Amino acid sequence: MPATALSVNLNKVALVRNTRHLGIPSVTRAAVQCLQAGASGITVHPRPDARHIRADDVAELGLLLREWPDREFNVEGNPFHNLMDCVEDLVVRKLPVHQVTFVPDSEGQFTSDHGWSLPADSARLQPQIDRAHGLGLRVSLFMDADPSAMPGAKAVGADRVELYTEPYAAAWGTPGQDEQLRRFAAAAKAALAAGLGVNAGHDLNLANLAAFVAAVPGVLEVSIGHALISDALELGYAAAVRAYLQCLPSTA
Repeated sequence: MPATALSVNLNKVALVRNTRHLGIPSVTRAAVQCLQAGASGITVHPRPDARHIRADDVAELGLLLREWPDREFNVEGNPFHNLMDCVEDLVVRKLPVHQVTFVPDSEGQFTSDHGWSLPADSARLQPQIDRAHGLGLRVSLFMDADPSAMPGAKAVGADRVELYTEPYAAAWGTPGQDEQLRRFAAAAKAALAAGLGVNAGHDLNLANLAAFVAAVPGVLEVSIGHALISDALELGYAAAVRAYLQCLPSTA
């Protein structure tokens, strides 16, 4: 496994499947091929409108990941919507789920586009974090790259933060690229200093991933969906996963 874990987000596979009633492409077959190619885990983001990943997908992936005890299942979403129902179902059924990533999406939001505001959101997040910890789950908070917010994430009980990387991806190839890398490196250093693990995700791709993990210290996991699944349409799942793994530092 690479030093930075690659978790493949399968939402876009489900989105294509949901345009017809034929059950294809299969979310579970996609997961198997990604895991066989070396992905460290699978991510899903069920939303209340079930426009891509559905509750039964979450359960089926939990069953699948029982066969892959060295890989992780990350279920992300808004803890005030349907997220905790999905993960509690997995726990009750003794199916594996390792991490919940709390994301402050509104119900009809097109895609995640901002992190939590701390300490403003701390009081309402605290019970949900305690609830997840009571289920034995690691909690990651989706956060903007703001170094000053990291102590607040630790204070509210988070185990990790997932840095929202769209601003870096948008600046890639422009004069603002290096400034964004410095900003994310500073946020990661602040998170590490606060005792948090560091994850990252949103619009990372084959062009910008290697530079990001080289410049930003301590990244434990990247969660990549849209770009990887788009690449898989041309390369196939296995080749796409292997290409992304080549961008990540090895443990050697």
